[in-house]
Amino acid sequence: MLRGRSLSVTSLSGLPRWEVEELPVEELLLFEVAWEVTNKVGGIYTVIQTKAKTTADEWGDNYFLIGPYFEHNMKTQVEQCEPVNDAVRRAVDAMNKHGCQVHFGRWLIEGSPYVVLFDIGFSAWNLDRWKGDLWEACSVGIPYHDREANDMLIFGSLTAWFLKEVTDHADDKHVVAQFHEWQAGIGLILSRARKLPIATIFTTHATLLGRYLCAANIDFYNHLDKFNIDKEAGERQIYHRYCMERASVHCAHVFTTVSEITAIEAEHMLKRKPDVVTPNGLNVKKFSAVHEFQNLHAMYKARIQDFIRGHFYGHLDFDLEKTLFLFIAGRYEFSNKGADIFLESLSRLNFLLRMHKSDVTVVVFFIMPAKTNNFNVETLKGQAVRKQLWDIAHSVKEKFGKKLYDALLRGEIPDMNNILDRDDLTIMKRAIFSTQRQSLPPVTTHNMIDDSTDPILSTIRRIGLFNNRTDRVKVILHPEFLSSTSPLLPMDYEEFVRGCHLGVFPSYYEPWGYTPAECTVMGIPSVTTNLSGFGCFMQEHVADPTAYGIYIVDRRFRSPDDSCNQLTQFLYGFCKQSRRQRIIQRNRTERLSDLLDWRYLGRTEGFKYPRPSSVPPSPSGSQASSPQSSDVEDEVEDERYDEEKEAERDRLNIKSPFALSHIPRGKKKLHGEYKN
Repeated sequence: MLRGRSLSVTSLSGLPRWEVEELPVEELLLFEVAWEVTNKVGGIYTVIQTKAKTTADEWGDNYFLIGPYFEHNMKTQVEQCEPVNDAVRRAVDAMNKHGCQVHFGRWLIEGSPYVVLFDIGFSAWNLDRWKGDLWEACSVGIPYHDREANDMLIFGSLTAWFLKEVTDHADDKHVVAQFHEWQAGIGLILSRARKLPIATIFTTHATLLGRYLCAANIDFYNHLDKFNIDKEAGERQIYHRYCMERASVHCAHVFTTVSEITAIEAEHMLKRKPDVVTPNGLNVKKFSAVHEFQNLHAMYKARIQDFIRGHFYGHLDFDLEKTLFLFIAGRYEFSNKGADIFLESLSRLNFLLRMHKSDVTVVVFFIMPAKTNNFNVETLKGQAVRKQLWDIAHSVKEKFGKKLYDALLRGEIPDMNNILDRDDLTIMKRAIFSTQRQSLPPVTTHNMIDDSTDPILSTIRRIGLFNNRTDRVKVILHPEFLSSTSPLLPMDYEEFVRGCHLGVFPSYYEPWGYTPAECTVMGIPSVTTNLSGFGCFMQEHVADPTAYGIYIVDRRFRSPDDSCNQLTQFLYGFCKQSRRQRIIQRNRTERLSDLLDWRYLGRTEGFKYPRPSSVPPSPSGSQASSPQSSDVEDEVEDERYDEEKEAERDRLNIKSPFALSHIPRGKKKLHGEYKN
């Protein structure tokens, strides 16, 4: 998606213009620089990790990643080896001889790309000298107390040094370097200041100042052209970081960003229009069986139901088969991630479900890490009670089964009044008594350090969602990343997502949005907004996103209250769907995963995913006003909906614009096929 060609492209000193149709990969060295190479901090780690296989397949041994060295990451993620490329090997040796510690190896992810890792602490003695170099290059000073910015200066200086050593020994190969975010930007600034013969690309995934402004509950997007940028950055004591980011943008030959909404933001915040928009993708894996992801959904949903049985023991008066699991996940940014509007809409959804006397229950998980002391004792007790009841039921079942078996062998029908003795009844009565509780099920699984001031808990108190019996919406805050080793909810994030029914991400500030993208790839419908890169991307490429399980809330042109009402209607409409309709919608959602595959991205410009031909176009299009049994609906819908025909039509539609099947794996691709 080209936007406007930057004039700075013409200043590529020493590099000839490519007149050929094919990208001369053999004559190039590609370096990708980011603070999150082998170092998981946020979404950029996912970008690089998932893109590595596609890039490595295309560039082969001429592709390298540059990042920081951390011993624990090196031991668990990187296999050390010697550089095969002569220029890279000589650059590593030269820097190690001059007092640096440079590590080289293969990152143990799909594609196994080469990585060059710099030990930041080992080179910290050069900090003052490198501060002087940065000042001479762009007149930006870094305060001594900003440790993160100082670390980025060391990292950037080592990167520029390394690239100089590479270009000195690259012989007839040309060097291309892509820098992600302001953390890697100093390497770009110094490379340009020293006039290194490299082509530079700077990619911003979110502007630094934009994130700060949105966190302050400012009407950001409607006032983009009214901000005094220098004043705002200075008041937030990030002026030096902002200057580093802006200098990186203007020094780069090519400036890219990840979405159209972020391109608009960058043009106002960083004073340069991006040359290319490069959406983020995922390394999509297809199952050999078409509906295998539906089986996984059922399997992992059962595990979430086990957790619910324990968490709500004593109050489990709702039908788990009519219970929907919703979730929101990500960094704990209460307003930016839309947790504020989500909670308000849950309060309204609870009112609607109660007013219509719905038998549907909604359990909502907030997976947002925060400071905690430990697990909530009541939550742990709930899981212990559940396990105890399970063990008792199994022991009684075995005894019952043995007596029944013996009676049948004798040719008798057992007397059901005598098959359980008094001890069995006593054990079962004690088990029932153990499930009694006086308190309500907790709304958080952990003891929060700042319980009284926590934004989510404070809002829950205000709207009164305390998991009462009469509430049709139940809330669970899990302030920790999910893990399969957890004693509470032993599931990895991917397993948990597959087991849920709907992901809700009504973000106000989301330059891309990997969480709804991951839901889409796993066949789970999601809610996003027209202020997220993912939402804008889907609006551009899908004629009827709602029909494919992508609900897009308008947070740009509506008031907060109107946006909240729209989100409430989306959630209520989802609750009214029958099981059959949810299955149809999940099938459609999963088929959109091709749009997000790294192999396909960049070849969908001008393409619109058509509206499904089946009637209704959206699964909720012809529903009654309240939830009902789906037995009758299933028979009617079978006549108007043919899953195989619709799936085949969608497969042809998604692949026709780029004909990926004609590109043999491992063969060199045409220049411009990958625009990321």
